[in-house]
Order: sequence, then structure tokens, then C-alpha cells
Amino acid sequence: KEKVMKYCFIFIAFVSLLCSCKRTQQTDDADVLVRVKDRTLKRSEVVSLIPRGTSSADSLLLAESFVKKWVKDALVYEVAQRNLGDEKEEVDKLVEEYRHSLIRYRYQERLIKEKLSADIRESDKLNYYEENQKKFTLDKALIKGLFLKIPVDAPGLSEVKGWYKSTSEASLEKIEKYSVQNATIYDYFYDKWVDFDEVMDNIPVHVSNSTAYLKANKFVEVADSSYCYLLNIKEYLPEGSVAPYDYASSQITEMLINQRKVDFLKTFEEELYKDGIRGGDVKFFTEP
Repeated sequence: KEKVMKYCFIFIAFVSLLCSCKRTQQTDDADVLVRVKDRTLKRSEVVSLIPRGTSSADSLLLAESFVKKWVKDALVYEVAQRNLGDEKEEVDKLVEEYRHSLIRYRYQERLIKEKLSADIRESDKLNYYEENQKKFTLDKALIKGLFLKIPVDAPGLSEVKGWYKSTSEASLEKIEKYSVQNATIYDYFYDKWVDFDEVMDNIPVHVSNSTAYLKANKFVEVADSSYCYLLNIKEYLPEGSVAPYDYASSQITEMLINQRKVDFLKTFEEELYKDGIRGGDVKFFTEP
């Protein structure tokens, strides 16, 4: 304890000096602050953990806390090393296996980045989509349409209730101009598929069966004490349908890239295996 306290006092003096000298760091052996057996903690390591602009008093508190924690961890580690017995070999094996896997993973990721193009041709995506329709079955309903959330006291609300049911350019232009001044939410999605549940999250209505609800409702008009909610459902696809290509496009790209990675690594490993045997790096030994 006396030895640890001695180092702590030395460190406090060091940090005080450091605060007035803009935290200059040493990198030689004199930089060592605490030693526990063969493990060392350097002043520069502790200083790097203290955020710039921290006051001298707070710097001392942070430094003392870190040093104390580091010493405790080091002492527990030493005790564990001495008393773990046969289990230590198992731990060493697990650590080595993890190190092996990590190095392998890092190298493969770098190899993929350097050698494998992420560009996927549109024709490849279309072919994959046509040949794998079952992979794109929807687990949720999709809709195209328009959604508005407007304060109940907004001017001209009765006119908007007529406009939102029309898909004419004139009506859409009126809605857009009106929404700039009055709508809390104006979401136009006639030209893309969106998740029906995500749209309904904005409307105070509980829908237990999306398929039945979509069959029965082309226009949704709901109001509470604060807002009026207007939804025009131009088109819908129920749960269980095949997702349209434009909606599944990003998923297809990801799937094809992942498949490329698998194929690339499989080929790389096979070639490496053959080269290792041909070059004599791999030798098989049979029992006498």
C-alpha cells in the first residue's frame, strides 16, 4: 500500500506540473508511473485519458481514479494468474483462438475491399429477383399514397378534405402549397412503396388486421382533439405478397454482394490450399 501511495503522490505532483505545461508527454522509461510485477502504466497513458480543458482539480480526481483502478486490476490479474491452475491453459487456448479468428477476419475484410467490386449490374439484380421470388415474400403490408396531419383549427381544412381524395395535378399542387403553411406532416408517396404500419403509427387508430383494413378503406379520415389525419391509399400490397422489385432492390443488392463475398473467399481459400500443398508448406503425415 505504501508503495502504491508513493506512486500516487508522485503522479499528483506530475499532473499538477503537467496542467501548467499543457500536458507535454514523455515516451522513454522515465514515463513509467506505476509497475505491478511485469506490467507498467505510463504517465502519458493517463494524461491521454484526461479531456482537454479539464480543470486541474478535476484532472487530479480523474487521474487518481484511473490509477487506482488500473492497480487493482493488475493485482487481481496477478492473483488470478497464480491461482487459476489448469484453467489457465484453457483460457490461453481461447485467447489464441480468438486472436487467430480476429486476424483472419481482418485480413479477409481487407482482401474483399481491395479485390471485390461492390458494383452490381441491374440485369443481375433483375435475374436474381425473377429466379428467387419466394425470398421476397412480404411480412408486412405496403401502400402507395398520401398522408397529411393537420391541426384541427387550421384554416381551410374542409377544402383539404376534398383535395386529398384526388390524385389530379391541380389537387396535389393545392395540397402542397397548403401544407407548407399549415400541415404538421405532409408525406407524398404515390411513386414509392412504404410500410403501412409505419404510416399508421402516425394515426390514432388501432389496426389488428391490415389486409382486411386495406380492403375496406381507400380513404382514412380521423380526428382527435388536436389534429386531423388524412390518408389516401392509392395502391396496396397485403402481407404475404411478393415484394415489388423497386422495394426489394436494396435487399437484392446486399444479398448479391454477400454471395460474392462467400464465393470469393471460398475460391481464395481453395487456391491457397492447393498452393500450400504444391509449395511444400503443407505436409500430411500418415501413421506407420
